[in-house]
Amino acid sequence: MNNQEKVLRRNIGKKIKLARSKAEYTQEQLAEKLSLSPRYISQLERGIAFGSATTIINVCKALNINSDFLFSDLISDTPPILDNITDDKFLENYLKLDDYNKNIIAMLTNDLIKMQNRNENKKNA
Repeated sequence: MNNQEKVLRRNIGKKIKLARSKAEYTQEQLAEKLSLSPRYISQLERGIAFGSATTIINVCKALNINSDFLFSDLISDTPPILDNITDDKFLENYLKLDDYNKNIIAMLTNDLIKMQNRNENKKNA
């Protein structure tokens, strides 16, 4: 397996893990739902294993996700979304928030960016 293949598998695995977290399943619960072992689910999420087409379809169904979620950045020319995220736990937690709290995070983020830009402008002046 070449380096690019490893990166692609890890990226898909991260997406499976995020979807599982959002669905609030443990690896054991997802494994039971798919008649797979928890160890295999762990290997999928870490990009060590890559399931058959049937397995991937069943994972998508169990997690209520579209295959585009797993594969869209592999087909398009855009860089993989998750490779740029440094804190996976933050994203997992964010996906668990309701819309109200997601809006609060968005407002806080916007305010922090404004403050950062002001500080940078002061430093450059």
